[in-house]
Amino acid sequence: MTDHRDLLAGLRAAVRGEVDFGTTARALTTMDASNYRRVPLGVVAPRDADDVAAALSVCRTHGVPVVPRGGGTSIAGQATGTGVVLDFTRHMNRLLSLDPRARTAVVQPGLVLDRLQEAAAPHGLRFGPDPSTHGRCTLGGMIGNNSCGSHSVAWGTTADSVRELSVVTPRGERLRPGRGWAGAPAGLRELVDGELARLRTGFPDLPRRISGYALDALLPEKGADVARSLCGSEGTLGVLTEAVVELVRAPRARALAVLAYADESGAAEAAAGLLPFGPLTVEGMAADLVPSSVDLPRGGAWLFVETGGDTDEEARARADAIVRAADVVDSLVVTDPARQRALWRVREDASGTATRMPDGTEAWPGWEDCAVPPARLGAYLRDFRGLLAAHGLRGAPYGHFGDGCIHVRIDFDLLTGPGVARFRSFSEELADLVVAHGGSLSGEHGDGQARAELLPRMYGARTVALFERVKAVWDPDDLLNPGMLVRPAPLDANLRFAVLPREPVDVAFGYPADAGDFSAAVRRCVGVAKCRTESASGPAVMCPSFRATGEERHSTRGRARLLHEMLAGEVVTDGWRSTEVRDALDLCLSCKGCRSDCPVEVDMATYKAEFLHHHYEGRRRPAAHYAMGWLPVWLGWVARTRTAAVANGLASVGLLARAAKGLGGIARERGIPRVAGETFTRWWRGRRASPGDGALVVLWPDTFTEHLSPSVGRAAVRVLEAAGLRVALPPTLRPGGRVGDARSRSALALLTARRARVCCGLTYVSTGQLDRARTVLTRTLDLLEPVLATDAPLVVLEPSCAAALRTDAPELLHDDPRAARLAARVLTFAETLERYAPDWTPPPVNRPVTGQTHCHQHAVLGEEPDRRLRAAAGLTGDLAGGCCGLAGNFGFEKGHYEVSAACAEEQLLPAVREAPESAVVLADGFSCRTQLDQLAGVRGRHLAEVLADALEK
Repeated sequence: MTDHRDLLAGLRAAVRGEVDFGTTARALTTMDASNYRRVPLGVVAPRDADDVAAALSVCRTHGVPVVPRGGGTSIAGQATGTGVVLDFTRHMNRLLSLDPRARTAVVQPGLVLDRLQEAAAPHGLRFGPDPSTHGRCTLGGMIGNNSCGSHSVAWGTTADSVRELSVVTPRGERLRPGRGWAGAPAGLRELVDGELARLRTGFPDLPRRISGYALDALLPEKGADVARSLCGSEGTLGVLTEAVVELVRAPRARALAVLAYADESGAAEAAAGLLPFGPLTVEGMAADLVPSSVDLPRGGAWLFVETGGDTDEEARARADAIVRAADVVDSLVVTDPARQRALWRVREDASGTATRMPDGTEAWPGWEDCAVPPARLGAYLRDFRGLLAAHGLRGAPYGHFGDGCIHVRIDFDLLTGPGVARFRSFSEELADLVVAHGGSLSGEHGDGQARAELLPRMYGARTVALFERVKAVWDPDDLLNPGMLVRPAPLDANLRFAVLPREPVDVAFGYPADAGDFSAAVRRCVGVAKCRTESASGPAVMCPSFRATGEERHSTRGRARLLHEMLAGEVVTDGWRSTEVRDALDLCLSCKGCRSDCPVEVDMATYKAEFLHHHYEGRRRPAAHYAMGWLPVWLGWVARTRTAAVANGLASVGLLARAAKGLGGIARERGIPRVAGETFTRWWRGRRASPGDGALVVLWPDTFTEHLSPSVGRAAVRVLEAAGLRVALPPTLRPGGRVGDARSRSALALLTARRARVCCGLTYVSTGQLDRARTVLTRTLDLLEPVLATDAPLVVLEPSCAAALRTDAPELLHDDPRAARLAARVLTFAETLERYAPDWTPPPVNRPVTGQTHCHQHAVLGEEPDRRLRAAAGLTGDLAGGCCGLAGNFGFEKGHYEVSAACAEEQLLPAVREAPESAVVLADGFSCRTQLDQLAGVRGRHLAEVLADALEK
């Protein structure tokens, strides 16, 4: 890196906000959501417009470019740069005012769209444009890209909603662009007056023309709107510091008509014909982007057509009218808001799910959002499909069919020379195809580096030269975002994949979905940043640490970016030993929420375990890794020596407890859980067995149930046997153990075999002790040979242990086929009853429930069987989403307490506080129960305990 100490010192002296030229800050901003990567010198988080002006002045003095950045979700590369990045999300992220009468709001550029929508909603208002990234994209980024979203057929693009802007020019001038040449820099009007004919004839008339500069907005007949002309300029002309935006009246009621067609061409050709009905949306997607579990009307492609009205009946009537007018294979009209949201999530997640072909092949943006006249969309799609086939490429189009705008990710090979060459040739031919259909190279996301090189094919050389002249008027020093829109970098330069290793990295996990390639696993993160949402909705979990801290490095995307740079070795130079990556992963709760909530199923819990495995290889680990990573061993010793009472007594002595926590790396705020006086298996050996005549099920004695909450195991046995099932425990002798031999005392067996206990290895995996985890899991598989020889399922009561057996075990022991067989046998308590005792009726509890679905249950196991079991028992209501924050060892570790408590305060604790007194507090996970006890003094109960109690009434 070039010595930029003078630049750094100058910025720190001039700017009141943060100035960070450190490794982490730079690594987090090398990429946006595009195919491109450029390494910045550093990041500045300005506090106000004065800071922006000061930063621009210092950078201009040093000849260093500046890139304004919002949520970093841009798909064409325009949010990356080699100079100084201005991060507006840290401080300049407020809603300054909202005027319901005037229907306007004054916003700062870092304000996330959803925050504006939440403020406007009580007044019956909303901001019209709503990209699928509405939970994390910023107003500044939307203005910079002229974003649109699904409601553009009703409310237009961001430019249609901008009234006035506050801008700092690269030379420090403060302007307020608006209509009637307001806020125009010197020389702009004269330049436009000399090019009126070109401006009137050289710009296609399209609802989604985003490419190039919107210079036609400066025509006198269009009001000479300088603010509108800046929309879509991608931070290349001026730096936005404030905006006055217009709001629209939101319909009181909505209905969603889902129209099914045989294929995408049929849906595309029908879309334009629906516009006269005044819909709010006309969105299209095909079957290859829809999960099989989604209940849609039969067909191969669908239009999502939303209608509005003052009443439910009015909205429904408009939707019904559209259904009657449409020539469809099948249809569905949804008026329930919850079901509408669920269907819209399918559409919004397409930007992520489209990054994988059905066979798992990677697909990439680059030609994400071309737009053609809506009436030509069907013909364009047929030609587009033909061009894909001619180049041997695949893609799954979807998007804003009513506006003629198509999103698509294509399985470009961006890792090899021939693949990149094909990317270029396809891009050039597709640009010509779009222009032939009267379209725009960009219909929503901007040109950036992905398309700017091809703008002469759309506008011609003279108009592109005019763009350069306009850029020179606003930014004569070429300070702002150089290489974008004018004098662009080649579309095949700066590809983010070029820096990654070409050979697979030696890793412990198998990464089956990525062919064993850790680089491919890290590449999964495409930057759509669903993990950066500031509040969890519904059952979602991802990403609790980001919501607690608000810092990019504590988001799933941020951690993936750091891992990417670790593999690249340019910014993060010390590989697996990196302290920057370690510190970013430190606050990862390993909740696995990203495994299900991330559209591309990034699995940061696994990546964290992998990293910790290598980071501490051959070195001393943190004390907590020994104290809690080896928890099964320590508790096993207590059980064998029957010293639970002694351990509990010592833990209750303040001085001794503090010393123990200090030595073990445990947070001083935490209480040490009590060890049960009688383990679950000791109780099992002494009980009178119930013979039963139903199916045999093997109950897994996990470490938490065995030593810390054996009441859960006892309750599960009572319920399973009440349902007619025969319960056994796994063998404890190898070789030669029997199913249920926890009661065995055979002298011969003791002479010829070794006693051991099954263990899922969870505590070792979560602390990255993967060699130990493999040893433990291999021993477990040896013990389970007799079980695997039967058809008996393994009933696992602790969700985190069940998730470890289903996912971690086969991925870590990918070379042992027994691990996959074991994973296939694992069932939750509710799954077991549903599958093996389908005719059993649970005892009536008839009470409301509160609590939280375990994060691993949500992410790996699924909750539907639990929902059905609760409903059958008369347990009413839904559980909260999110993560309890304790998350196994995480919340106990020193330095994690505040984040752990913040996670609990997000959903779990409020849900429990607001529940009626009669509510049952459900918490199937030991961590969740412990968090409730220690933070709220509330006893959470496993579903098995609730049902067992009801059996006795």
